[in-house]
This record gives sequence, C-alpha cells and structure tokens, in this order.
Amino acid sequence: MGAGAQLTVTDLRRAARHPVDQKAIGEHRRLGDVHLHIVNISAHGFMVDGDLGMERGERLTIRLPEIGRIEAHLIWAADDRAGFQFERILRLDDFMRMIDAMQPNPRLRKSR
Repeated sequence: MGAGAQLTVTDLRRAARHPVDQKAIGEHRRLGDVHLHIVNISAHGFMVDGDLGMERGERLTIRLPEIGRIEAHLIWAADDRAGFQFERILRLDDFMRMIDAMQPNPRLRKSR
C-alpha cells in the first residue's frame, strides 16, 4: 500500500470555489514558514497568489479558521498562482463555518 496522497485532481476541479482574501502561514519542511494569500477555497483545496518557491507534489501544513491544522499538496503552479489539494475533504458543516469566518460579509458569500 502506498504512503503518498491519492490525488484526484480532475474529479475535484468542479468543486464549488468561494472567493476569499485570507492570509495564512504554511509550514514547509524545507522552506520553513511560507506566507500565503488564499484567494479561493473549496472543501477540496485552495488557490493562492504569489511565488512560493515550491515544486508540484510538495506539501505544507496550514491553519484555517474552524478547521485547524491541515496538510495540503501543491497540485499546480502557473505564473504567480498555485493550487493545493487538502489531504482530506473537509466536512460540510466545518467548511461552512470556515467560510463564514473567512468571509464575514454575507453579501459576498455564495448562496447556499
């Protein structure tokens, strides 16, 4: 049995993304603390802008509101954007509480 993550990117691309403007610090084994600017998020992963200096497949651990610490794998990087997949899918109730904490203005949230 493999120890790596089971990455099913093509299946997850259709997941509903929520626009956010969230700063976070990721913990990376080689780079140490990595400052992230999360611009959208779903129950499966998130997208950041800015150059990270990471390669596809590398992982980091971030702390998200309501979720706590979670590991994510770099799936793609292009120009100044990068997409990460969570090591596990977030539970819907936890995800909705996280979105409420990240986007406190109800007018900017997607309808549920």
